[in-house]
Parts: sequence; structure tokens; C-alpha cells
Amino acid sequence: MGKIFAGTSGWAYATWKPAFYPAKLPSAKFLSHYSTRLNSVEVNYTFRRFPSEKLLQGWIAATPPGFQFAVKAHQKITHILRLRYAAEAASGFLRSLEPLRSSGKLGPVLFQVPPNLKCDLPMLKDFLAGLPRDIRAAFEFRHESWFDDGAFSALRDANAALCQAESENLETPHVVTADFSYLRLRNESYSPKARSAIAARVKELAKTGDVFTYFKHEETPEGALYAVGLLEAAGS
Repeated sequence: MGKIFAGTSGWAYATWKPAFYPAKLPSAKFLSHYSTRLNSVEVNYTFRRFPSEKLLQGWIAATPPGFQFAVKAHQKITHILRLRYAAEAASGFLRSLEPLRSSGKLGPVLFQVPPNLKCDLPMLKDFLAGLPRDIRAAFEFRHESWFDDGAFSALRDANAALCQAESENLETPHVVTADFSYLRLRNESYSPKARSAIAARVKELAKTGDVFTYFKHEETPEGALYAVGLLEAAGS
């Protein structure tokens, strides 16, 4: 059985008081408190800037052993170069994450490609070939042309996960391509019945490896509370 990780895309929301954060908790202690209730977070900060070593060391110190930071890849890789001839940019970005990796707190790296980037298998295979095998890479494709056996096969060959993303505009096929799974649940709300179905799905996926699940971050705390409920329902 794999381990189940759950969280949200971010943690710095004062509006999560008092339902998730205590009313008087200072913002400097948000991450520490977050990590007492959830065991992972998806970091969007890295999409626009490389993290400094000081920043990462602060995150490491604020969280317990085993906590996992899933990191969104920098926009230069995914949106400017659009994965083409991006090996050097990816290598530099991954080097910036070394403090997380060496501390054991680096979760998957999410490569979220633009909605208008259509399937290009030679490009994908070339990019995958340049990634280190000790990095858990997940790919969120937002154009339907990628939902193809050829793309799934390329991901499997590289042990890279197809990010199973769910939103009002597009739902990724529930296809497992790696020894871990990555779910992004982006709908505005989930009914109790829907949350129960998610928990059952996550527990089934955990039979094949670790599962990382992230609810949409909002100014209200529902996503964080959904994640808490998922861990409880999954027995994690």
C-alpha cells in the first residue's frame, strides 16, 4: 500500500480563520499549523520564481518529518519554452529544489502545460528523457489531444504520472501511468457524496503507490477542510 497525502494549493490565507486556523494564530505560523492537520501542500509560488535556499529551509523547519511539498514547475519550462528544448531550464529549476530533496520533503514536481499546447509525442519523449529518474514528475495536460494511448505510454516508460485533474472545463481520464498518482480537484465545492467517492478512489489508487491529492485553494477554508476529511476517511 502506498501512502495517502492530501492538502491544498497554498496555505497563506488569513480568511481560513477560525474554521481551519485558530483565530489568533499569526500568519508566520500558518504553515506549522497547516502541517499538524495535513501532510502535503502544492506550491504555486515556484511557477513564477525560483525559491531561495533560505525560503526552502524555512519551510523545512516549519514542517514535521514526512511532510511533502509538491512543486509546480517554473513557467519558463512549461509556458515560455512549452517543454521544447527545455532540458537546461528544467535542470536549473530542479537544482533550486535541492534543499527539499535532500531533506526528504520534495514531493512530485508538477508540469502544468498551457491549454493551447496540443499533443506532440516526440517533444514529450525528448523532455522526459532529460528528467532525472529520482524526481517524481507529474504532467497536467489541458488539451484533449494529450488523452491518447501514445502519450500515456510515453509517461509510463518514464514513470511519470498523468495528473488526474478535475475542473468545470475539463476532466482528465483516470489513467495511472506511474508508481504514484497525482490528483488536482479544482471544482468549487464537493458534496458529501462526492467526497465519499473521492476517498474510495484514493484508497483504491493507494494499492498501486503513493497518492497526492490537492483541493482548490480559495479564500474560504472548504478545500483545506475537504483535505482533512479525506485523510480521516482514508485512515491516514
